[in-house]
Amino acid sequence: MLVWEREEPPSRPVPAPLSRERIVGAAIGLADVDGLEAVSLRKVAAVLGVGPMRLYGYIATKEELLDLMVDAVHAEIRPVGDGWREVLHSLAETTRHAAHRHEWFADLIGGRPRLGPHALARGEAVLAAMGDIDLDIVVPAVDAVDAYVIGAVRREVTEWRAERATGMDKRQWQAAFGPYLERVFATGRYPALESVVRDGPHPVPDETFRTGLDFILDGIEARLSN
Repeated sequence: MLVWEREEPPSRPVPAPLSRERIVGAAIGLADVDGLEAVSLRKVAAVLGVGPMRLYGYIATKEELLDLMVDAVHAEIRPVGDGWREVLHSLAETTRHAAHRHEWFADLIGGRPRLGPHALARGEAVLAAMGDIDLDIVVPAVDAVDAYVIGAVRREVTEWRAERATGMDKRQWQAAFGPYLERVFATGRYPALESVVRDGPHPVPDETFRTGLDFILDGIEARLSN
């Protein structure tokens, strides 16, 4: 029986009452501050002021805890809008915002089963918005948006982590490696790349994300109009 179906132990009048919600909230708090490496049943129990063994009545393994954490974040992903395009746009934006609030979510999104109640509600909202569109289009369309968002947020998170690890932001990186690129471009072997670096647009992350998302949605719209 999956964790979603198992009843919680009956509540007891103890100094530190427990519930899956409290356990998951404590785990998310640890992960938000120090990443997934900080999450263990022992550390969660310490935050809650109980012995680790008490947690096993609610959660059998750390894998279950991770599944519950991911589903809890899905509660923040509530796509809304009129029509499929607005809803898919909202899905992408709210997923990205959730990953910004919970950086560790980018490490798990797409890799954990979306079987919890919040994930199922998210999926129901998206599919219901697709209306009478043929399922042969609905399934790959939603998958395409999901794949784009997962890739985009993982790239953003990777860049944040690189900045923290190196102590260099984008502008400092450009100053440090600019002379190398100048030497490379002077060889004349990379004219197309040089043109992009020198003359191409350099949008801010929000604009980059939304432009890429529009490409995906425009492609879906074109397919629907055929």
